[in-house]
Amino acid sequence: GAAGHDMEFNALVNEAMGSDSQFMAELVVRECGEVFTGVTSLVDVGGGNGTMATAIAKAFPHVRCSVLDLPHVIQGVSAHESVEFAAGDMMEYVPPADAVLLKCVLHNWSDEDCVKILTKCREAIAQGAKAGAGKVVIIDAVVGSPTHSQQVLEAQVLMDMQMMMLFMSKEREELNWQKIFMEAGFSHYKIQPILGMRSIIELYP
Repeated sequence: GAAGHDMEFNALVNEAMGSDSQFMAELVVRECGEVFTGVTSLVDVGGGNGTMATAIAKAFPHVRCSVLDLPHVIQGVSAHESVEFAAGDMMEYVPPADAVLLKCVLHNWSDEDCVKILTKCREAIAQGAKAGAGKVVIIDAVVGSPTHSQQVLEAQVLMDMQMMMLFMSKEREELNWQKIFMEAGFSHYKIQPILGMRSIIELYP
């Protein structure tokens, strides 16, 4: 895509995702650690420079963490002892694991593409986890969840507009998410709000 051609833009996007990621990683590990209970291997899809995967590996040393991202994204990433990096395209293949993490990835994609990505994730946990034990963990905006104040709703509208201008995407309500999950072949999910409009969604085959 365009990010590959424009190294400067690429660095900016990586940095923005990274700083947000550091804060988000600490928050997720602290507030929602139980999500990783029983997980022995995790692939962070679109995990960029590995901020999130590193935080998880540090907090849960028993979890084998790896990052899957496009070659130009992980090209300049310095190696971590606790995290493996794999170059690849999530539309084509996601490496097998107990759990697949998608942090703020899906809102950049159309519903149709989300179904494709999640189908690859479902295949990955079918191969990587003990029968029926795998899950996909999504960290993304769920619009209109009951905890939201007026300020948060205003921020949502703003974020919707920003994302639409940047990626022609939109933040989704729970019903939109549900439709995507079912189309990708998942049977059930649970949503836990973490911060503002960000929620953790656990998705089961």
